[in-house]
Amino acid sequence: MNLPNYITLGRIVFVPLLVVVLLTPIADYWFGLNAYALAIVIFLIAAISDIFDGHLARRRKQVSTLGKFLDPIADKLLISAALIVLVEKNLAPSWAVVVIIGREFIITGLRSVAASEGVIMQAQSMGKLKMWAQCVAIVALLVCAANGTPPVSNFGLDYPAAFWEVPEVRTAFSNLATLTITSNDWKVFGYLVGRGALWVAVITAIWSMYGYFTYFLRERSKTDSTEKEKGPAE
Repeated sequence: MNLPNYITLGRIVFVPLLVVVLLTPIADYWFGLNAYALAIVIFLIAAISDIFDGHLARRRKQVSTLGKFLDPIADKLLISAALIVLVEKNLAPSWAVVVIIGREFIITGLRSVAASEGVIMQAQSMGKLKMWAQCVAIVALLVCAANGTPPVSNFGLDYPAAFWEVPEVRTAFSNLATLTITSNDWKVFGYLVGRGALWVAVITAIWSMYGYFTYFLRERSKTDSTEKEKGPAE
């Protein structure tokens, strides 16, 4: 155990805290704070700690096997918990969250298989973009629902053809054109940013999963070719 690993463990502890704050009245009753505001602070601290512990481990030369094991688990727990709460709060479609979380299970299994065959699966840039898109989506959707309800009455954004049929969206863009934007309009724009980022997360999740599988199959094919060239052991 070292300082970076303790920070990672602290991020894991933040996961149930985030869920409790958003799904119970504890924030209002105990601290007199808006639950969404407190949840945003908790999530941002946890997300920043993800960057900090890795940088600290490399700087202090404390990169450990335990840290490599705990860090991705902490990330997946934090993002999964936040996304599931967004579904519970009617802020995100369940199908998108299923795709994102399902992808994590699949890649984790693939990494295990790859490791057993001596193939090292390096993190991909598309996966990092997915992580950033998820964070933007979570924070934006929590911000726009500060009063506990979505600023958009229905989820027409799930279907591009119905985009302009959402009354709040039409009103927000009309007010933007006339420079008479209200506070609810800003929430609508935040909602659009959050849902847009969620779409990016879904697309990059699928694309990066494809990249991982093609990389694994390519590396395994190289290994098989090398073994065939060596021939049977004497």
